[in-house]
Amino acid sequence: MESKSSARFTLGKQSSLAPDQPLPADDDADGSEAIDPRVRLMYMANEGDLDGIKELLDSGTDVNFRDIDKRTALHVAACQGRTDVVRLLLSRGADVDPEDRWGSTPLADAVYYKHHDVIKLLEEHGAKPSTAPMHVQNAREVPEYEIDPKELDFSNSVEITKGTFRIASWRGTQVAVKTLGEEVFTDEDKVKAFIDELALLQKIRHPNVVQFLGAVTQSTPMMIVTEYLPKGDLRAYLKQKGALKPTLAVKFALDIARLASRFAQQVYLLLFGLLAAEL
Repeated sequence: MESKSSARFTLGKQSSLAPDQPLPADDDADGSEAIDPRVRLMYMANEGDLDGIKELLDSGTDVNFRDIDKRTALHVAACQGRTDVVRLLLSRGADVDPEDRWGSTPLADAVYYKHHDVIKLLEEHGAKPSTAPMHVQNAREVPEYEIDPKELDFSNSVEITKGTFRIASWRGTQVAVKTLGEEVFTDEDKVKAFIDELALLQKIRHPNVVQFLGAVTQSTPMMIVTEYLPKGDLRAYLKQKGALKPTLAVKFALDIARLASRFAQQVYLLLFGLLAAEL
């Protein structure tokens, strides 16, 4: 059973989801609370004092103690990037995914402060992202394209591309679903690539490009939903058919050229708009 205190631990880096304004001063700022071994556990996690932590835990101090903000020693160690402390606390039974009063977990804090070794260690112990990378706090900010993941039926799903695309049913229609797995949420490059692809698909409307239908961005796993083309993409077609007849090759080339021309026009208009904004 977790124990709580009226004390607030304010040293070092704070919760990744905490408000920016300064926290109110503690009533016990005279240091009387500092003798509490549970608060000392959080202090030693902040300082990286492995021997002190072991001594406190061996004496019966609760490894999952939470202060008034519901933060634990694991939160503190994750914020500070103390990989060795995180490893020790986990080996002593620390809960891997406790949420503080703002909903932040040790993994969320480690991601926010970019402590990659801590991220990897927490994930190895089963830590999961508490929110999707594109999650918004206000319901009015939810994108218009947002799809309720409960509407996607994967019961008869077939894999299209290994680990990425699958066939699903959405409102009675077969669709293709691209999934961003939870295990890559801490890879900023992959998350950015997913967001960039989503932004691009929203802008492109062309008969030679699969139609964007919507996305799941407010929960995990995040997904992009497009129309499903049963004959596959051009690469798969060429691999199956081999060399194309000249007339068909010219047709495909013209289709690609039209698409490239349309896309180049959109890029030109975007750049022109940005330039005009600077003048």
